[in-house]
This record gives sequence, C-alpha cells and structure tokens, in this order.
Amino acid sequence: MSDPSVPAAPEGEDGDDVAPVADHRPLAERVDLTPPASVARAALDRARLQAKERGIRPGRRRPSPLADSATAERKGPGARDPQLFGDAITNLLRQRGWTADVTVGGVVGRWREIVGDDVANHCVAETFHDKVLVIRADSTAWATQMRILTPQVLNTIAKEVGDGVVTELTVLGPAGPSFKRGPRSVRGKGPRDTWG
Repeated sequence: MSDPSVPAAPEGEDGDDVAPVADHRPLAERVDLTPPASVARAALDRARLQAKERGIRPGRRRPSPLADSATAERKGPGARDPQLFGDAITNLLRQRGWTADVTVGGVVGRWREIVGDDVANHCVAETFHDKVLVIRADSTAWATQMRILTPQVLNTIAKEVGDGVVTELTVLGPAGPSFKRGPRSVRGKGPRDTWG
C-alpha cells in the first residue's frame, strides 16, 4: 500500500520508475511536529524533576552571605556596609590564619630597625617557616656572633610581633658558589673546600 501523503512516482513509457519530484513545502507542513512550547515545557519539567531528586529545590533562592537578615538585629556595620581597607585586610588575615606570617614578614622588612645597623650590615633574615626564622650571616664570625645573640634577638622579635610567633632562630654561615647547577656542573661530590 502506498502512503497518500507521499505523491506517487510517475512511471515511464516502458514501466520504469522515474525519480520522485521534490516536495518544496516547509517541513512543518510535511511532517507532524510537536509545538516548540510543548518541547520546552517538557524539558523544563525534566530538569525540575532531576533537581528535586538531587535535593535541590527549584525556584528557591539561597540567601546571599552579604545580605542582611531582616529578622536578626545587628550591632555595628553589616557585611555590605563600607569598611575601612585596613579593617577589611585585618579581618581577611585573621580568617585565613595568615596573621603570624604577615607580622614576621614585617619583621623581615624592618630587620635593620629591629637589630640595628651593625648586625643588619652583616646578617640578613632569609625565610620564615613553622615559627623558625632563618638568618644568613656574611661570615662565620658573624654567624657565631648571631648564635650568641639569639636569645636577645628572639626577645626583641617577641616584643615586636608577640610571644610564640617566632620560637627559633636558625643562623646560617655564608653560602659559597654552587656547583650543582649550570653549564659546568659535574656529577659527583664536588669541590672539597669550605666556603666560610
């Protein structure tokens, strides 16, 4: 049986089939399509059902952490109120636990003021990690002198940044040239000379 919606192919003189004539009508007229509004509604219903299965409530907005609660009474500025830059940075440092690192960074930046010109001309604060401040001296004599002065320097730092921020001072002697990197590096034990 032939479909009445499809035109029959004309037959040639000797009974051969001839190619069908192209139908130039729009696709919507040739095929029964679901209306676009119905397709969109079905997709939205599926998305809502999937969200409900995951425990998300569609259509309900989560409150912003910056929004002031109408029911709670606040003493002082809200989260959306303008704040001084210094206060905002202080709150951020406290929340992230960076306060000790930043205060010791201030000590490293003000090293000359804290220890004086004589010591600062020969010793440099290099790193701070896990409450240990590492000092590099430019000679072995100054490294020895800094080891003797360690209790006094720790007391001075404690006055500047607070007790317990820096608990240990590691003093290193002068660093010699490294033969482990560069175009002329050679595998092995390296030179047998002490640099300092």
